[in-house]
Amino acid sequence: MRAWARAEWGPLYTALRTALLARGPLLGAPLTLGAVGLTALLQFVQNQPWGFALVEAAGAVRAADPLWLALLRTPLSLFVPALDLPVWGALAQVLCVFGIAELCLGRRRTLLIAYTATLAGTLYARAGIALGPHVPFGLPASDALVVDTGPSAAVVGLAVYVAVRHHAHVTALAVPAAMVIEVLLKDNLAGKEHLAALLAVGTLCLAGLQPPLGSRAGDGSGLPPIQS
Repeated sequence: MRAWARAEWGPLYTALRTALLARGPLLGAPLTLGAVGLTALLQFVQNQPWGFALVEAAGAVRAADPLWLALLRTPLSLFVPALDLPVWGALAQVLCVFGIAELCLGRRRTLLIAYTATLAGTLYARAGIALGPHVPFGLPASDALVVDTGPSAAVVGLAVYVAVRHHAHVTALAVPAAMVIEVLLKDNLAGKEHLAALLAVGTLCLAGLQPPLGSRAGDGSGLPPIQS
């Protein structure tokens, strides 16, 4: 078991340890710390009588919205916690998964993967509603009014990309398997958006999205390069 764990997570552990020793958690993951703070702030604001409409106008995405408005709101929507879920879950996801990704991949690549996954979910919702509920992966028209926010699509996308990048093959397969089980047990918009996010990130993995030759893990932050 120990040998399997070393083979599965050893490269990821080495990358994390190298980054932490080089810069520490504060300098090594400022994006993650900022994201946790922003998520907590948006949670506080949207639960105030004066703040709910403000957060809705800035970061609430629905498939019923005009596409240009949804695209404008999508980046902030990633950090708006879903009202029907405990905020500590969103904060823990961002802290753990974003933190690992930022330390191992760098800030720019982490943002790219996170936004790609979130955008894939947002665009899928429109396509699924257009297909209708009687088509595989289709959605009912009522889902057009569902508020679509939170970091979960970005989290599953980052988890798979980091696993693939560091050769944690079982983990890279286990995350999509868990998302498929989620959809089978609870067939809703969020679960299917997670699958869309994984498909988009999987495409990036297959396309061989890699750091440019000579780039550093911190995208200019001074961290040593990732050894594959």
